[in-house]
Amino acid sequence: MARTAESIFAGDGGAFPFAEGSAAPPDLAETLSSMRGEKSGTLSFGNESGFGEMRLVEVLPGVSVSFNDFGMDGYLSTFSTASDVLCVDWCRDGRIEQPMPDGSYAYVSAGDLKVDDRTRHSGSFAFPTSRYRGITISFDLSCAPASIRRALPGFSVDLRELKRRFCRDGRPFIVRDCARMRHIAEELYESPVHARRAYCQIKALETLLLLDSIDPRLEGADVAYYPRSRVARVKKARELMVSDLSSCMTVEEAARRAGMSLTSFKECFKGVYGTSPAAYVRGVRMGQAAKMLAETDMPVAEVGALVGYDSPSKFSVAFKSSMGATPSGYRHLVREPGFRPNGTAAAERG
Repeated sequence: MARTAESIFAGDGGAFPFAEGSAAPPDLAETLSSMRGEKSGTLSFGNESGFGEMRLVEVLPGVSVSFNDFGMDGYLSTFSTASDVLCVDWCRDGRIEQPMPDGSYAYVSAGDLKVDDRTRHSGSFAFPTSRYRGITISFDLSCAPASIRRALPGFSVDLRELKRRFCRDGRPFIVRDCARMRHIAEELYESPVHARRAYCQIKALETLLLLDSIDPRLEGADVAYYPRSRVARVKKARELMVSDLSSCMTVEEAARRAGMSLTSFKECFKGVYGTSPAAYVRGVRMGQAAKMLAETDMPVAEVGALVGYDSPSKFSVAFKSSMGATPSGYRHLVREPGFRPNGTAAAERG
């Protein structure tokens, strides 16, 4: 299992690699200074639920871009910082559960833009779908404004004003499915490796211009917050729904087990997992079926039965709709030499 280290970026991670046996610096300013002269790095880590990796490029003193890739349920973060920071996160796919000061949760999903100052970045963080990929652009306000002015004299965006505008009361500012940020971030993913640092410099500044154009009174007002108690009940019901895929617990039964009305259960479930309960379970079934088809010689009908389909024909139709191939065709495909799967989703979009 990979070693973890405290860091300044989303989760416990930046991509600053700390030497084995060394203690993590206590705040962002010291962390940044420890990396002076090194323009990139990678931090890989894991726990019992999976692994994560963060690749970081320091584009200017105090300005860093981190490419984040998590395949895990969550982690316990003890990170805190006394530094003056502004962090911009964009989710490419997956979900982040974001704790709020009042004990509720908000959820960041694919396409969403999030801005915060990391003042409440310790505690238990979760990835409800066991997947998160995205980008973090981090600004250390003790030195980033000066380094930006040196790089681009006349750049007029005031980072401290942005922090005042977007970071209030420990709550992140979230814009759902932000097309403008998607354009910026996707170009970073597509940038050639040899020019990535230059792209990151340009896109970090472009991100500041984007934030400067956003009026928080007009955007970011449609974020739903879910009480901790409701989230806990929905998560427990989800565990019951997927604990035995050969059985078919109805959504109505799951809601009853959660002690919630059907409408309230569906609404909160979609808020947490990004899809309806039925679509989520279907995605889990197809993912497990794909794994069995790839790794065993079990008859297709038996695989279907183990994931809740008594009828082989219905299983075949459902599998093809989800995976793009019949069960037999998928098994043949994944066993071809050189095949590299893209991975199966734990849930489908509703």
